Amino acid sequence: MSLRRLFGNSKRVLIQLKHDPRSMALIILAPCFLMTILKWVYSSQPQTFQLVAGSMLGIFPMLVMFLITSVATLRERISGTLERLLISPLSKVEFILGYAIAFGFAAFIQSVIVSTYACGPLGLHVSSSRLSLIWVAILDALLGVCIGLLTSSFAQTEFQALQFMPAILLPQFLISGLLVPRATMPRVLLDISNFLPLSYAMDATQKVLMNAGSIARDSSLLLVFIIGILFLGSLTLKRTSK
Repeated sequence: MSLRRLFGNSKRVLIQLKHDPRSMALIILAPCFLMTILKWVYSSQPQTFQLVAGSMLGIFPMLVMFLITSVATLRERISGTLERLLISPLSKVEFILGYAIAFGFAAFIQSVIVSTYACGPLGLHVSSSRLSLIWVAILDALLGVCIGLLTSSFAQTEFQALQFMPAILLPQFLISGLLVPRATMPRVLLDISNFLPLSYAMDATQKVLMNAGSIARDSSLLLVFIIGILFLGSLTLKRTSK
C-alpha cells in the first residue's frame, strides 16, 4: 500500500466535498439543526431533553455521514470514476481507506461542531468530560461512514443506497438501548444487540452523560467494528454499477 496514493485519494475526495456546498451544509449544519429542533420539542421538559439529546448527538451525525458516504461512493462507481481509479495503481484498499480518511476528517469537524453547539447554546449537561462526548460522537460518525462505504457496494442506484438505512440502521436504533434499557428487552433481542455496533455507541454515550464508568471497552469495540466493516468494504467494492 502506498501512502502517497492513499492520501492523494483522500485529498481528491476532500476537494470534491469542498466544492459541493449542499453536502457540506448537510454534514455541518444538519445535525445542529436537528438538535435545535429537539431542544424546541422538549422546551417544556428540560430534563427529558437532557436524557434524549445525548443519544441523538451520536445518532444524527451517524445518519448524515451514512447518507453522504453511501451516495458519494455510489456516484463514483456510476460515473466510471472508480473504474478509472482502479485501473491505475490505486488498489481497492487504498480507495476505501482514502474515502474513510477523508470522510473521517469531515466526521471529526462535524462532531466537534455539533457537540460544542449542544453543550454550549443548547445547554446539554455532561457529567463526564466533554472531550469524551466528542470522542464518542466522532466514533459514531465514523461508524456511519464505514457502513455507508460497505452498503454502497450492494446498491445500483442512489435510491437503493438510501433503502439500506431502514434495513440496516433503524433496527439497530430500536434495540440499541435508545428507547429502553437493553437489559429489560427480551433475551433474544439482547443477544442480537450484543453483536451490533450501535449498542456500544449508545452504552458509551450514556456512560459519558451520567459519568457512569469508563468508555474504554465500548470505544475499543467500536474501533473493532469500524476496522472490520472497512475490511469487508474493500472485499465487496465493485468497479462499476453493472
